[in-house]
Order: sequence, then C-alpha cells, then structure tokens
Amino acid sequence: MTAYFDGANATTTTSADAFVPEIWSDEIIAAYKKNLVAANLVKKMNFKGKKGDTINIPTPTRGTANAKTAATAVTIQAHTDSNTQVLINKHYEYSRLIEDIVAAQALSSLRSFYTEDAGYALGKQVDTDIIRLGRAINSGTGARYGHAYLGGDGTTAYDYSSNNETALTDAAIRRSIQRLDDADVPMDGRFFIIPPSSRNTLMGLARYTEQAFTGESGGSNTIRNGLVGDLYGVSVYVSSNADTPNSADNGGGTDETSRVCLMAHKDAFVLVEQMGVRSQTQYKQEFLANLFTADTLYGVAELRDGAAVALVVPA
Repeated sequence: MTAYFDGANATTTTSADAFVPEIWSDEIIAAYKKNLVAANLVKKMNFKGKKGDTINIPTPTRGTANAKTAATAVTIQAHTDSNTQVLINKHYEYSRLIEDIVAAQALSSLRSFYTEDAGYALGKQVDTDIIRLGRAINSGTGARYGHAYLGGDGTTAYDYSSNNETALTDAAIRRSIQRLDDADVPMDGRFFIIPPSSRNTLMGLARYTEQAFTGESGGSNTIRNGLVGDLYGVSVYVSSNADTPNSADNGGGTDETSRVCLMAHKDAFVLVEQMGVRSQTQYKQEFLANLFTADTLYGVAELRDGAAVALVVPA
C-alpha cells in the first residue's frame, strides 16, 4: 500500500470530482447507511463522545419460575449474570487526494462515485466484521467454521478439509430454526443472511415459488418475484458479503468454493460505535491538493452463543 505522500496515487482531472466538503459529508453518510446490511440487524450501542477502549455489557442468564408452597419462603435464584467485553479497536478510513486543477476542471458527476464508493467501502467493512462473528458461534474457535452445518440438511457438520458443503434446502432451514427454538431464542428479531448462490437455489425450489407457501396471490410472494422476503417468519437478506470459511489454523487460507448462510437473532451480536462516519479535509501544499478522508471507529462482539446458526453452502 502506498502512503498518500506519494503523488503517483493522486486524483487527476480524468478520475476525480469537484471537491465540496459539506456535500461530500452528507452523501457519504447516506451511502454508508444505505450499504449496511448486518449492522442494521444486530444490537447497536452508541458510544459516541465517550472515552475508553472497552465497554462491558451485562449478559444476564434467564431465570425460572418456581412453585410457591403455602407458608414457605419464596425461592431465591442465584445471580449468575456475567459481562461481555467489546473492544473498540476497529478504525477504518477511505482517503482521496484531489488536486486543485480537478476542482477547476473536473465533471461534477464524479462526486457521486466517490461518495458512494466511500460509503460502500466503510459499510462493507462494518458488515464484514459483524458477519465474521459467526465463526465463533456455538463455542467455535473463531478462526474457522468448525461448528457450522451443511446447507443440505442442517445436521451434518461442515468439514473444511473435505469441502463437503451442500446447497441450501428446506430441511436445513427448518432444522436451523429448530436449533434457535431449542435454545429458547425469541422468534421476533430473527434474520437469515444468505449469499447470492443460495438465493438462486431458493428461487428454483417449488416450495418457495408456489402460491401455497404464503397463501397469497399476486405480487406479494417475494420469492416468486425474485425479491427477498420471509421464510417461516424469519427475514431473509441476500448479501454478496456473506462470509467465506477460514481453514482450521489461524494462519490458513479460505475455502473459495464455499459461502456461509447465517441465521441469528438480533441479540446474538452487538455493534458499538464510538465514532460514526466523519469526513475531514486538509490542504496539502506540497501537492497543491486537498486530502479528503472518511473514517469510522467501532467494535463488535458476540453476545449470545446459542442465538445463531451457520450453514455452509457452495459459492
């Protein structure tokens, strides 16, 4: 990667836009929000303006109802709550060096590209960090999907070494929903992030294209119309940013033939924002140009281990 002081990467009149900081800020924030998928589905906490690099979130354990016997004291339940630490350690930026001649000669239509590109890049990074929390669900190692299941049945364990991934099926979806049910995960607030390959699979299954699936007619059946909707009450989102499994060792590569479907509840993961997307400019006289930077500071963590299920499917 080349430092910004190297003029070879400076924006030129053929690749840049007129520079208007106020407009850029508004448009970048709008593009960032538009390109978020996972970040809009999980628990989000605002840590903006506060000092510190770690936040502790109380993680209570569910209690039980106890029968009351006449003339006896109530049953006092033991306090077994714990804390989940979220490290605010993810700082990402997007920068462009825009020469003065560009401001005078460039077409204004290219500003939309830079703002969309900055918003997309930062939004994709945030989503990536949230989705990759799925690697540690169900007591996984964090470096692999050792506790994921096959998309074909939702029961067979995924094996990185044998690349045994199988296409998503109705049986696997129903089995994953049962896993969440068995873990006493609330039905409200569940979501299912799938890669484009799994959307293609779903649109080819009669189960999701027949009118009987929703009991409705016309254009309300979202799968039949090629859009994403609900499967058994679980909201489905297609993302090209769906995760790719890592190998078993921390230094290993990725399984390029596989992608991961992630079914989870909003309380499975948390996003803590300490600094939302901001934009800054600084004039660099040595280049006769403006340095423009958009950046964000945040942290992510798993909150509830049993509130998510990973299914590995072909890419």
